[in-house]
Amino acid sequence: MNVMTAPDPAKVHPLDIILVEDDDADAKAVRRALEKSCIANPVRRLKDGVDALAFLRGEAPTKPPPQYIILLDLNMPRMNGIEFLEALRNDPKLHRAIVFVLTTSSDQRDIGNAYDHNVAGYILKDDAGFDFIKLVGTLDHFWHVVELPEIPAGGGR
Repeated sequence: MNVMTAPDPAKVHPLDIILVEDDDADAKAVRRALEKSCIANPVRRLKDGVDALAFLRGEAPTKPPPQYIILLDLNMPRMNGIEFLEALRNDPKLHRAIVFVLTTSSDQRDIGNAYDHNVAGYILKDDAGFDFIKLVGTLDHFWHVVELPEIPAGGGR
């Protein structure tokens, strides 16, 4: 008989969410869904890949947390999501970061490109809006079940 047990609180680490999203409405929807799901994990929003890399590499005034997941939009100014993933995966200190893509693109080339850059998941924003409650529940379950690597503070080359 399999018995489900609650995660050992000693093994559950605080996990920050790094939201890389240029659209204010989409960013608000993510935060609202987190609140509705009673998820109090800290959320740090960055508006594009350039700002996100600077933050993760420790080049911003606020230092990155030791454990986090990244929710990444693909269509952004300055540096799009695929360009961000290329830079992230080529960085010897940041290459293990866990990334979920949140995008409107159902283009098979984008999906393939994202998975070629080792994303943990590719989630479509549908025309009617996000089904964030399900997404947030999935993420909450994910980070309570899996062991995540610590990413060295300040990343960089």
